[in-house]
Amino acid sequence: MKKLSFLLCGLLAACTATQVVAQKSSSRKQQMISLANKTLDLATRQYKLMAKHVPDNVLPRSTNPKDGSLVTAKSEWWTAGFYPGTLWYLYEYSKDKTIRQEAIKRTALVEKEKNNKGTHDLGFMMYCSFGNGLRLTKDPAYKDVLLTSARSLCTRFNPTVGCIKSWDHGDWQFPVIIDNMMNLELLTWATRVSGDTSFAHVARTHANTTKLHHFRPDYSSYHVIGYDTTTGAVVAKNTHQGFADSSAWSRGQAWGLYGYTMMYRETKDKAYLEQARHIAEFILNNPHMPADLIPYWDYDAPDIPNAPRDASAGAVAASALLELSRYTQGETSAKYWKAGEKMLESLCSPAYLAKEGENNDFILKHSVGSLPHKSEVDVPLTYADYYFVEALLRYKQWAK
Repeated sequence: MKKLSFLLCGLLAACTATQVVAQKSSSRKQQMISLANKTLDLATRQYKLMAKHVPDNVLPRSTNPKDGSLVTAKSEWWTAGFYPGTLWYLYEYSKDKTIRQEAIKRTALVEKEKNNKGTHDLGFMMYCSFGNGLRLTKDPAYKDVLLTSARSLCTRFNPTVGCIKSWDHGDWQFPVIIDNMMNLELLTWATRVSGDTSFAHVARTHANTTKLHHFRPDYSSYHVIGYDTTTGAVVAKNTHQGFADSSAWSRGQAWGLYGYTMMYRETKDKAYLEQARHIAEFILNNPHMPADLIPYWDYDAPDIPNAPRDASAGAVAASALLELSRYTQGETSAKYWKAGEKMLESLCSPAYLAKEGENNDFILKHSVGSLPHKSEVDVPLTYADYYFVEALLRYKQWAK
């Protein structure tokens, strides 16, 4: 009887401890959902203010650090899709008709880029804008735009190299940047809705080639790989926006994490899931990762801990980690969820979140575009806002 009594007491204690942990987890999620709602309310107000002062024929990009003025871009610039994409996300949250009208208006500005065969960024430009618009409106015209965009993107694919060409400039014969992983979702979507498997073939071939050549043994990523178009051989491993060819540019690591997580969702190929997990471990176990989990602009920056942070890298990584947690189990899943949660909590703090009516009405502060070029350093960036809002919406949906 004593043994049975001890056993029952032990089971009761274990059950109580489990209940306490579950209650704490539930309370934490409720607090974060409340914070997410508060932040999304602020973001909605910010973007309604922004809509009033952005000229009709351009799209917001950043802030000039010298005089605080708004920096805009035309539709052909690679960031063109993020402002309309963020508007669509904020409409999804708020159901605000003013936001919806602004989203329709700004999405239309980007339409002509569906025929742009001179950029690899059509995924960013068209899927973030028209993709979200199609998802929320079911407008068949948006579907046609996206399919045309996918066909345009595929013209940059070289089967000998096995990749989509990133740039038509620089000293490389055929440069491919890690950012390009983010443009593949447009192609997997195109196969899904059209039945044409050539789009998905290009996406998978690009992802496989990038997986083979872009990553070091520790799963950090080079920024730029140069290929020979005759043989498909790698002839250069460089950076363009990072500290050095051998360094880990933080947004590049986030692009890779997001890209392979997305490719696993789209294909269920476990090789992509394993790649995403390896990249996540590199990021989260990096000795130069700050306590608030918002990375320095480069994990190997020489002036750490005084190096600038990159909120955009934190926003992209947060969104990716939340999704990755859904494809893993147990302690690993909890680790990724908690890390994404912590990144969001940090970005929602006054250290990174702008006050209403400030920051040219962008949502986040303290991002870095390209420090080596002294371009967009410690300023808001339109894509930081996009992935931040996406991550907040994902958190609210998946925390339930």
